[in-house]
Amino acid sequence: MFQFAHPEQTPLRRAVTEAYRRDEIEAVQDMLQQAQMSDEERRAADDLARRLVTQVRASRRKASGVDALMHEFSLSSEEGVALMCLAEALLRIPDNATRNKLIADKLADGDWQSHLNNSPSLFVNAAAWGLLITGKLTNAPSSESLSGSLKNVLNKGGAPLIRKGVNYAMRMLGKQFVTGQTIEEALKNGKEREKLGYRFSFDMLGEAAFTQADADRYYQDYLTAIHAIGKDAAGQGVYEGNGISVKLSAIHPRYFRAQHERVMTELLPKLKQLFLLAKQYNIGLNIDAEEANRLELSLDLMEALVSDPDLAGYNGIGFVVQAYQKRCPFVIDYLVDLARRNNQKLMIRLVKGAYWDSEIKWAQVDGLNGYPVYTRKVHTDISYLACARKLLDAQDAVFPQFATHNAYTLAAIYEMGKGKDFEHQCLHGMGETLYDQVVGPQNLDRRVRIYAPVGTHETLLAYLVRRLLENGANSSFVNQIVDEKISIDELIRSPFDTIAEEGIHLHAALPLRVICTAKTAKIRKAWI
Repeated sequence: MFQFAHPEQTPLRRAVTEAYRRDEIEAVQDMLQQAQMSDEERRAADDLARRLVTQVRASRRKASGVDALMHEFSLSSEEGVALMCLAEALLRIPDNATRNKLIADKLADGDWQSHLNNSPSLFVNAAAWGLLITGKLTNAPSSESLSGSLKNVLNKGGAPLIRKGVNYAMRMLGKQFVTGQTIEEALKNGKEREKLGYRFSFDMLGEAAFTQADADRYYQDYLTAIHAIGKDAAGQGVYEGNGISVKLSAIHPRYFRAQHERVMTELLPKLKQLFLLAKQYNIGLNIDAEEANRLELSLDLMEALVSDPDLAGYNGIGFVVQAYQKRCPFVIDYLVDLARRNNQKLMIRLVKGAYWDSEIKWAQVDGLNGYPVYTRKVHTDISYLACARKLLDAQDAVFPQFATHNAYTLAAIYEMGKGKDFEHQCLHGMGETLYDQVVGPQNLDRRVRIYAPVGTHETLLAYLVRRLLENGANSSFVNQIVDEKISIDELIRSPFDTIAEEGIHLHAALPLRVICTAKTAKIRKAWI
């Protein structure tokens, strides 16, 4: 049984706590100083980003599946919102009658005809035709017309067909995001990419466990996956072989700060066993980032793991940090110090963050006096580069892993990291067109690791919605890169240039506390 005392608040841990809802303008001013690039680095990053985007656009004119679909049915359109709602809900509805009603509700009133033949992708145009036909079949028919009678006939026999078709479409969309339904299938499917130089960090899909039975099942999935990945890796090592990511809320049903003692006595021993098994196979294991209110709990677990003598000398302990959190640079300072204090080298994956909408909403609902995340995307982009600089400057304690789909961010990291050891990362099904120009000696010759979800279509739903929320908005790079109306100059614009032109300020549409009067009702409606 583990005996665990709450760690003493060292100056570096206090800095993490105190920065939870740090003043945004002050934080960005600080990050702007730390992120500065030399004139030579900025020119080289601009040139590289332009070359990458030009090639991606040339390649995607001949493609593509899910990225083109997200652009045509973006979250700025009613049809895009309807599709996302359908994707999120359809496969978890238990009965056919309710599924039929949902399909009718989400598809019947959409302006699907306006999307026909807008995309060079056959996949997208076929989807638009299917949605148009489905929408017409599910419209309420007029009983007074011949066409209305025909629709009635089609409705009687067509609902099961429509339901199966939409289910199939959602499953097809899921395949774009999931490497395989089992770890064995995922390893097999990844072999072609491995020949190109890619490596994988597999993620066993499954959201937060609500019961101990859920947690036990997910934990067994991780054990099975580590054995399979380790045997397949055949001693390639932490950096050259495939690895795995673990979601802590999936393997403990009470992974909350209020349950600190239970987490440290029940979850920590099980988590240690996963790391010991990964150490046995010499593969990497990353602790995935989750909601902001769980961050310091995960740092307590890291403190225990990194200082554990049983894990000494193992370089595969990984941790994910989110650049959109104002605490990110302070978390990096703490982790670098933790590694140095214990003569360890950690893998640190830097991401921009996947829970932005939720973090904003929770802070508003709770009436907090500040957000834990930046309110403007450009502020996150600056934070990312500043935190990347910190990681690159700590080569003795950190192996940095930079996850982004933004071509300018990728190019800036490449220039900042010349002569240093690190790897790029991307999401399965979304980043390969960009990173095909990075991986391998015939390109930029940088190691690229794909974050690769593994699971059934039913476990895909919550993950799929997060990906659509991140990348389906018309402001996202993944969406904009296939939009020919957006110039390359605009697409690769440096966040430094944006800040210089627009200044540092909070997002005007994100008030923290709003009194719901007639004047403010419209504002409130925008963020509810």
